[in-house]
Amino acid sequence: MSAAADALTAPVITFDGPSGTGKGTIAAGLAARLGWHVLDTGALYRCVGLAAVQRGVDLADEEALGALAQRLNIRFDGERVLLDAVDVSDEIRTAAAGEHASRVAAAPAVRSALWRLQRDAVPPPGPIAAGRDMGPVVFPEAPIKFFLEATPPVRVAGRYNQLKDKGMDANVANLARELAERDRRDRERAASPLVPAADAVIIDTSNLGIEAVLAQVLDVVDNRLPQAGQAAPPS
Repeated sequence: MSAAADALTAPVITFDGPSGTGKGTIAAGLAARLGWHVLDTGALYRCVGLAAVQRGVDLADEEALGALAQRLNIRFDGERVLLDAVDVSDEIRTAAAGEHASRVAAAPAVRSALWRLQRDAVPPPGPIAAGRDMGPVVFPEAPIKFFLEATPPVRVAGRYNQLKDKGMDANVANLARELAERDRRDRERAASPLVPAADAVIIDTSNLGIEAVLAQVLDVVDNRLPQAGQAAPPS
């Protein structure tokens, strides 16, 4: 996977970090301010995990997972996610789907298959890409990169509230164990381990509200990519 072979057609802002740090929320908030698009890369891996489970593909079989990822038709329709023309928006947001996504994401063949899909999803004026390797691997030439982090208790509480708000069952102890295991898998995988890009702006969101984090992010964007800030609607 090499981004040097093809230039991006629009600037990209990336958000990386572990689960529960607010990447998706902040990316969506920034996109709304700038009038840009959000590239929800986590949804892609969740779709691969869901499809693997539905079709009986072993989550430890890298070759089969890679072949599956190449065949899938994943499309975003507003906030809805379509997998082979079927709306799976709710199915891919469960705790189980997150666990499956983490397991398939460890397969280099899957990451390779989805790398091209992510690189091609760059509509103007530009995407805001949230994931775990957006800055270091998928969009290394992005002019602005962020890495969000937070303490485990804060992340578990956020995930618990998110699931409960959606009417899903959640258990704090189970979520804590799953988060710790997912962190270990993400950081130790051979392909694209979870690390900040060398030029990423690191923000600890543990004790910050959404607006406070957005304020920090917008300050960076205004300084590094002023033409993006000028496009923002008045708040």
